[in-house]
Amino acid sequence: MNVDEKYFNNISPRERAIFEGAITMGALFHQFVGTPVSLESAGTLEKSIKKTMELQPCIKTVEVKIDRETLEEVKNEYDYISLTGEMLDVKVLSHYDDKNAVIRLKFIEELNYPLMYVEEIF
Repeated sequence: MNVDEKYFNNISPRERAIFEGAITMGALFHQFVGTPVSLESAGTLEKSIKKTMELQPCIKTVEVKIDRETLEEVKNEYDYISLTGEMLDVKVLSHYDDKNAVIRLKFIEELNYPLMYVEEIF
């Protein structure tokens, strides 16, 4: 019996794809929110988040965008602020067996909240 059969035998491939994407999104959020970021470092931070999260099991691609408008408004002596969920727009594509899930983190203005949700399953 392999690991998948032993620990994930009670969920479908569809559910597993969602699970893996959601776990990755949660890890991303809690590992990187609070990281110092500036206009100068935003691109490097986006690439770092992408590369590290793509190491997670079943993750095919990660797209990360940090809101540059917020960074342009920074007016303090240090020229940086801490990364917040409101500044992130992230898509995680996870794949398991024959199922794919796109998990999204995006600031939703009408909710005034950085929402994580299942955007697509195919």
